[in-house]
Amino acid sequence: MHGYEIDWDDVRVFLAVARTGTLGAAARQLGQTQPTMGRRLRTLEEVIGHALFQRTSDGFVLTDEGTAVLAHAERMEEEALGFARTLAGQEAQLSGSLRVSSSDWFGVYVLTPLFARFLAKHRGVSLELITDARQYNLARREADLVFRITPFDEPDVMQRKLLHMDYALYGHMDLVAPTAGDGQGQTLISMDAAFSELPDVAWVKRMLPRARLAFGSNNREAQARMCAAGGGFAVLPCLLGDATPGLRRIDLGEAPPGRDVWLGYHRDLRRLARLRALLDMTLAALGDGARPAA
Repeated sequence: MHGYEIDWDDVRVFLAVARTGTLGAAARQLGQTQPTMGRRLRTLEEVIGHALFQRTSDGFVLTDEGTAVLAHAERMEEEALGFARTLAGQEAQLSGSLRVSSSDWFGVYVLTPLFARFLAKHRGVSLELITDARQYNLARREADLVFRITPFDEPDVMQRKLLHMDYALYGHMDLVAPTAGDGQGQTLISMDAAFSELPDVAWVKRMLPRARLAFGSNNREAQARMCAAGGGFAVLPCLLGDATPGLRRIDLGEAPPGRDVWLGYHRDLRRLARLRALLDMTLAALGDGARPAA
């Protein structure tokens, strides 16, 4: 070790490069410059006396030494994050920031109006809303609060079912409604091929087997907008479809399967005042109004 102590910031760089495979991607992840990342990585390798990565044309690949210390670095990260979460969980003042993750349309149509009311009431808090398909890691503080349609399986995550979302078939006001069991001559708007096994996708194929898929997207809001433009019929969450001008529900005699929405946060943040306040408002507005278990 050459008489030097390992700098935790250098270990963070090592982990970011190991996870992303390039200095550029790691720099973006940590909010640092690429030269700084490279300098910190070289410093760490000099301190421990081993090369941690093999530099290739495709990126950085862990050496045997790098692979051997990866688990130790991850444990250091968990302890450091646990330290930060514990301090954050002791906070009593309703101020500071919260990072929230959800799907795109849910964030726009459901959470944003709620968050506007929350911020008007609590002016010392700032919210960051991230809407994409990635599942953010609560233990690493990639997000403080996550909304998603599948339960959480991480052992340190506090979770509860927020609500059940009904789905319906929607079409433009001027379109003639299709007939169940047929769909001949009709066009559909649905998920893209990567999500073809979702329950609502299977339902519309069964109910309208002869309809043609005209537009596919993994973005529910894009589906709703195409539907409102008269591009075809789409199965949408009612919270989205009912809020989209120009659309009406189509009754085929059987409702599409709905989905549950779950919320989750790390147990170390359960006493964080600003998070508790946001949870209370969210549950009062969307759920049953009960406080989540402490």
